Amino acid sequence: MARPIETIAVLGAGTMGRGIAHVAALAGYETELYDVDAAALARAEEAIHKNLEKGMALGKVAPADAAGARSRLALDTDLGAAVADADLVIEAAPESLAVKIELFEAVALNARHDALFATNTSALSVTEMAAASGRPERFAGMHFFNPVHLMRLLELVRGLETSVETVAVLRAVGERMGKEVVVVADSPGFATSRINALIGNEAFRMLEQGVASAADLDKAIKLGLNHPMGPFEMADLVGLDVRLAILEHLHATLGETFRPSNLMRRYVQAGRLGRKSGRGVYEYDAEGRRTTGEGAE
Repeated sequence: MARPIETIAVLGAGTMGRGIAHVAALAGYETELYDVDAAALARAEEAIHKNLEKGMALGKVAPADAAGARSRLALDTDLGAAVADADLVIEAAPESLAVKIELFEAVALNARHDALFATNTSALSVTEMAAASGRPERFAGMHFFNPVHLMRLLELVRGLETSVETVAVLRAVGERMGKEVVVVADSPGFATSRINALIGNEAFRMLEQGVASAADLDKAIKLGLNHPMGPFEMADLVGLDVRLAILEHLHATLGETFRPSNLMRRYVQAGRLGRKSGRGVYEYDAEGRRTTGEGAE
């Protein structure tokens, strides 16, 4: 039987890692946030505190809960120390299979033998990472969505050898974090990334063909299909480089349907990565506020 989950180590202090650490600490878990970059950890801590403050201002987070979350969050640049006592290790490293496998191989040398492992990948093979971890039955995908503290969905991905008990424990963790959990089998792109990649890629093809402007295509999808964000708004939020990497993986594994659009590839080559670079399909100021197109702030 798996031990109750009380301590969670989150690996990677980028957008997704800091979001996962936020919801873990707020859910009452002792949370270790690890990154090799101390400056990235400091930025992550600042962002988490800012989001907690905003939650309190909106009446969605009680002051005592926010204070508790801050007290339960620890930062660490030492991987061994970060995972040594963790009941669950959630990886949120860059979307590279080689990077993730190397990280899990290192984690396996330092984590407890009974700890559970999870990857936040949005498209890569959970089964392959599970094999590299040395504990495939205790390994699964936990695909959170950006921004983690606001998005309700958690896609729980079952690898080839993931045990029923592991799925049950991780489902309970997700629900305690306030997430609605869906369980999917390990397949390229899982459910959401596979469908979303098609929509976003087709939108770029339509933009390249001059079917409509980016702003009008976004408006059409939001008002006509009731999506909360348009495909270009979503791509800029996630990062065009991340979107391109997902499409390249899906193209390699699932075929021509997922060939990335030439326009998306050119944007990435030009450094137009979205909000994080200040320019993607739209342009943004230093605070990440959109400054071009309909909806500019």
